[in-house]
Amino acid sequence: QVQLVESGGGLVQPGGSLRLSCAASGIFGIYTMAWYRQAPEKQRELVAHITSNGITNYVDPVMGRFTLSRDNAKNTVYLQMNSLKPEDTAVYSCNARVLYGSKWVDYWGQGTQVTVSS
Repeated sequence: QVQLVESGGGLVQPGGSLRLSCAASGIFGIYTMAWYRQAPEKQRELVAHITSNGITNYVDPVMGRFTLSRDNAKNTVYLQMNSLKPEDTAVYSCNARVLYGSKWVDYWGQGTQVTVSS
């Protein structure tokens, strides 16, 4: 059974930093991981994505401020968020996309709240 456990959310002042972690279990083989976020009354959006061989992609609003990394030995990804802005406030959810044969299957964590406010 695939399970994603997130941690690291919280309240931080503008300009501050947080690091989110997502530990995956029950996953074998090729998979990519990503962080999404959903602010109140907005659609969920991709924040950053990392492939199984470490290639990362970021959306423009977080480019240069957020860094996504993965530790394959621990099946864990980390989202380091620096220079946080109030508009970064959202529920952040971890996603794992696993390849089974020719089919990709998505798994989600429970979400963690990030609030940027003075």
